[in-house]
Amino acid sequence: MSKEITSRATDYSQWYNDLILKGELADYSAVRGCMVIKPYGFALWEHMRDALDKMFKDTGHVNAYFPLFVPKSLFEAEEKNAEGFAKECAIVTHYRLKADPNKKGKLMVDPEAKLEEELVVRPTSEAIIWNTYKDWIQSYRDLPILVNQWANVVRWEMRTRLFLRTAEFLWQEGHTAHATKNEAVEEAVKMLHVYADFVENWMAVPVIKGVKSASERFAGAEDTYCIEALMQDGKALQAGTSHFLGQNFAKAFDVKFSDKENKLEYVWATSWGVSTRLIGALVMAHSDDQGLVLPPRIAPHQVVIVPIYKGDEQKAQIDAKVQAIMDELKALGIRVKYDDNDNARPGWKFAEYEMKGVPVRLAIGARDLEKNVVEVARRDTKEKNVVSLDGIAGYVNDLLADIQQYMFNKAKSFREEHITIANSWEEFVQLLDGKGGFVSAHWDGTAETEEAIKEKTKATIRCIPLDNPQEAGQCILTGNPSVQRVLFARAY
Repeated sequence: MSKEITSRATDYSQWYNDLILKGELADYSAVRGCMVIKPYGFALWEHMRDALDKMFKDTGHVNAYFPLFVPKSLFEAEEKNAEGFAKECAIVTHYRLKADPNKKGKLMVDPEAKLEEELVVRPTSEAIIWNTYKDWIQSYRDLPILVNQWANVVRWEMRTRLFLRTAEFLWQEGHTAHATKNEAVEEAVKMLHVYADFVENWMAVPVIKGVKSASERFAGAEDTYCIEALMQDGKALQAGTSHFLGQNFAKAFDVKFSDKENKLEYVWATSWGVSTRLIGALVMAHSDDQGLVLPPRIAPHQVVIVPIYKGDEQKAQIDAKVQAIMDELKALGIRVKYDDNDNARPGWKFAEYEMKGVPVRLAIGARDLEKNVVEVARRDTKEKNVVSLDGIAGYVNDLLADIQQYMFNKAKSFREEHITIANSWEEFVQLLDGKGGFVSAHWDGTAETEEAIKEKTKATIRCIPLDNPQEAGQCILTGNPSVQRVLFARAY
């Protein structure tokens, strides 16, 4: 496969696909709309997953697992949720194949093996989980339930893109049950902040925390909180959502509890989730025309060491020194790879690890050993320095922290430069077509106006920021009174 990458300026969409494929994060599969996550991409997801999992457990959550299949009757129980996902559902109707008598060597569905009830392959798990919670909850003593599951889901998308939108994807979904409305709202907001913390401090991607408009809410939710990120092409990407579900699912599945006064009450609920779509956000927020640029905290390899030598004697001397360096780096918890594969030249390796976004590269040769130095290259700025081998582990450790912060600051500066106020329709359209990014504009609060703006411009209300300042104004489209600005953008 050619390692040449289409430039962002030439074709941003192709640039993104090139990075995913040539950076060996994922590949297309034989299943329409589904992808194969390759080992390098899965290692990236594992680091993201492990960091999030710790954050969930630190906030009192535990992991469980629920079935992939949801009986259709359960799926239909909460009407808004069912309607919201109906067009994306994959359905299991039979449980057996048999030899096709008309086509030798082929199989057919056995018509006698029809399921008594059709099964929905989960697009989300509220239905199966709340049906289960009915058996788990009887008293206020059983609450709260703070459960998360790591799983796959299926949403039969018509237009797919690697990581951003695939028919099957990996994610986590939290499903919590509470005795009071206030507890549930606090939980939904808390998890929004957990997501923001992870995306900003681990992925180095700045986000805006807010609440969705009624039209953009999760199906079956009373409020949807979200974090919105901005990609380098000026489009927004929803990076995570946390939903206050009210008592909708408790009522749909008759989940009640006896409170302290022995009164029966419906349980209050939340759900929240992020997915492998975050890898797409990571790629588009940081990478360049030479390849991936990965933040050190979640990069599969934080450091790669490449030897430059002639002959076995030089190789042995370098090996010994590199082993000592690796021991020091690993003692600091740094993930390091030594690429002494003699099937590729150093220059090819440099380009390969630049493509894969490894944050720091060390190159060491025989002359470097004599001078007790090593060449250190950082992926984000491409800066190179010759550094003493004395104290090299501490130097690299500090450099990784600097790269992490630099990447966040760079992305935040870009985001701040692309939040623009519009006070007229003409200005609003001009900004969307030209500069892109988030456009802060007044909206009259009606779903009709929101839909009209979307039809005219393909821009949606990404969020109403938390603690949004209230200010009197006129709607960007209708001129009707407005009490606040909201953030519009074209989005993935």
